[in-house]
Amino acid sequence: MVNKVVLPGISLILVVGVALAVVAVVNKNNNSTTENLSPKMKAVSTICSNTNYQEECQNTLTNVAHNASSDDPKEYVKAAILATMEEVKKGYNLTDGFMIEAANNASIKMGVEDCKDLLQFAIAQLQASYTTVGEPDLHTNADRVADIKNWLTAVISYQQSCLDGLGEFDPNLQQKMQDGLDIAAKLTSNALAIVDTVSDILQNFGLQFKVQPSGRKLLGTIEVGSDGFPTWMSGADRKLLASRGGGRVKPNAVVAKDGSGQFKTIGAALAAYPKALKGRYVIYVKAGIYNEYVTVTKDMTNIFMYGDGPKRTIVTGRRSNRAGYTTQDTATFIAIGAGFLCKSMGFQNTAGPEGHQAVALRVQSDKSAFFNCRMDGYQDTLYVQTERQFYRNCVISGTVDFIFGDSTTIIQNSLIIVRRPMDNQQNTVTANGRADPKEVSGLVIHNCRIVPEQKLFAERFKIPTYLGRPWKQYARTVIMETTLGDFIKPDGYMPWSGNFALETCLYLEYGNRGPGANTNRRVRWKGVKVIPRTEALKFTAGSFLQGGSWLPGTGGPYLLGLKG
Repeated sequence: MVNKVVLPGISLILVVGVALAVVAVVNKNNNSTTENLSPKMKAVSTICSNTNYQEECQNTLTNVAHNASSDDPKEYVKAAILATMEEVKKGYNLTDGFMIEAANNASIKMGVEDCKDLLQFAIAQLQASYTTVGEPDLHTNADRVADIKNWLTAVISYQQSCLDGLGEFDPNLQQKMQDGLDIAAKLTSNALAIVDTVSDILQNFGLQFKVQPSGRKLLGTIEVGSDGFPTWMSGADRKLLASRGGGRVKPNAVVAKDGSGQFKTIGAALAAYPKALKGRYVIYVKAGIYNEYVTVTKDMTNIFMYGDGPKRTIVTGRRSNRAGYTTQDTATFIAIGAGFLCKSMGFQNTAGPEGHQAVALRVQSDKSAFFNCRMDGYQDTLYVQTERQFYRNCVISGTVDFIFGDSTTIIQNSLIIVRRPMDNQQNTVTANGRADPKEVSGLVIHNCRIVPEQKLFAERFKIPTYLGRPWKQYARTVIMETTLGDFIKPDGYMPWSGNFALETCLYLEYGNRGPGANTNRRVRWKGVKVIPRTEALKFTAGSFLQGGSWLPGTGGPYLLGLKG
C-alpha cells in the first residue's frame, strides 16, 4: 500500500506530474504501442484508456500534453470539460435555425424552445464542473468528485431530453440535432471517464483530487451541523424543518385560495422569491385545489414548500402530449432550482390514459427531496429528469412508464399504485433513460410496495403489468427490499422495441418479497439478475446519492443503508 505523499518544498503539481509519469510507464509494460511516446503522451494514453471514444479523447488531450505547464492532471479534466462545452454550444446555436423552420408549428416550436433551455442547463453544468476542478486551494473529499460526475451525467440527460422532445413532433429536426450533438455526447462520456481515471490515479498515490466548491449555495454542499441541519440555518429554521411542515414558524410566504394568505396562487408566491436570498425560502400552501402550472426556476434555489397533506393541498393540470405539448411541457409542477424540498403536497395530471404522455411532476433539481407527497396520473406521471432526487413516504400512481427519466433517484418507503390503462395498453412501472454506460444515474425503488388500484384489481391478471422496460440503451433500475404484488408478470420486464437495449440494460433485484418477487421466470436478458447484498449496498441512499452529506439537512426521515 502506498502511503500519502508528503514532500516539503515540492509542489503538489510536480508530485502529481510524477504520479502520472509512473502510471504511464507501468502502462507501457502492458501496451507496446506507447513505448515511443513522450511521458506526457503516455499520460494521455493512460487517461484515455478508460474512455469509450478514445480517438476523440486523444484529440482533446493532445494539446494539453504539448503544453509545458500541463503536469497537473486536473488540466486534462478541464480540457475534456471545456471541449465538451464548446460542442454543446454548437448544438445550442443550431436552435436559432430550427426556430425559423418551426415558425408555423406550435408543437415543433415548443420542442425547439425546450432544446434551447435544456442545452443552456447543460452548458451551466459544464461551467460549474470546470470551475470546481479549476480551483486548487481548498481541500475536498469524494463528495466533490461525485458532484462533478453527477453534473456531467446531467449534461448527457439534457442532450437526450432535447432530442426526445424534437422527436415527438419532428423526427427530421431530431436527426439534425442528433448529428449536431454527436461529438458533444461522445466528449461528455469521455469527460466522465477522465474524472474517474484522474481521481483514481491521485488516490493510488495517496493524493486528493483538490477542487474548490463551485460557490453554488445548494442544500447539502455546505456544512451540516451536529444537529443534522445546514449551519446557515437559524434555530427557528431548524424547528420548522424538524416539524416536517407543521408550520411552527412563520413561513416567508403563505398561499391560500380563500385569500387568507399573502398570495392566492403558488406562482405568485414563487414570483416573490428574493433575488439576493441567502438561506431558504419557505412557502406554506394551505389546503385547496390549485389549478395552475408551476415552475420552480433555476435561480430559485433552496425552496422549502409544504402543504396541509397530499390529499388536501393539490396542484392539478391536464396538459398532454396528445394535446400538442412535448412530454416535458405537459408537467403540472416543475422543480428545477437546486435543493428543492417539498412535504405534504399532491401533484396531479388529469388528462387520463387517453392523453398518453401527461406528467404530474417533473424534477431536475439537484439534491431535491419529497416527503409525504402524492403524484397521480396515468402515462408518465413522475418525470425524474436529471440530478439527485429522494422520495420518502410518497404515493405514486400511473399506468405506462409512470416513473421515468435519467436522474439518480431513490424512492424509499413509498406506495406505488398501478392503475387501469386503456384496453389496448399494458402497464410498465418504470422506464429508465440512462443513455451512456459512464453515467452515474439510475432509478432505485427501495422498501416500497407495488400494488394494483381497486379498479384494476379484478382484471389484474388480464392486463399485463411489468416492473419496467428500457427506454434508453443503458437503462438501470434497481428494485430492492420491496413488496411486489401477485399481478406482476413473472417475466418482470418487457422490451421497448424489438431487441433494443436487451444486451445493455440493467434490471437488478435484491431482497424483494411478495408473490411477484419470485425471479425464477424473469426474462433471460444479460443484465436482469438478483444481486448480492454487497452490490445492493451500492444503491442505497448513503452510497448512490451521497445522502449522508445532505439528507440530514432535509429534516425528513431517510434510511442510508439497507433495511435488513
